[in-house]
Amino acid sequence: MRLTTLIFVAITALAGNAFAADPAIDISRAVARASAPGQPSAAVYLTIKNNGASADKLLGVSTPVAALAELHTMSMSGNIMKMREVSDVAIAANATLTMVAGTGYHVMLTGLKQPLTEGQAIPLRLTFDKAGVIDTQVEVGALTATY
Repeated sequence: MRLTTLIFVAITALAGNAFAADPAIDISRAVARASAPGQPSAAVYLTIKNNGASADKLLGVSTPVAALAELHTMSMSGNIMKMREVSDVAIAANATLTMVAGTGYHVMLTGLKQPLTEGQAIPLRLTFDKAGVIDTQVEVGALTATY
């Protein structure tokens, strides 16, 4: 075989392997509320579906619209809300994790560089242990939206 034919066969095989697998992680319903002028932080809620045969972990998040993006969990103890940063969020195989306001996990954006405005879409990068980096868009709703 000629060298060009061998190179073509090798590239085709690699490309076929790269596109053969369905994505193990689906991101949907990525939303945030609009922020008031001067408000330094905002929360992002989203749904993560792990279609894979094994568990995965969300290791981190980032966005250019805030100085810092962190994974947080929220819980209530009596009338006291407790919010804590977590290092990762596990998503079981063939399971869905839905981040909802007022319960469980969310993405906390601090040091907003400008207010989030209704109708805006902001970029969010999620880094997973197995699925790698997934970029998505967060739709910004009304300041009074419920998620």
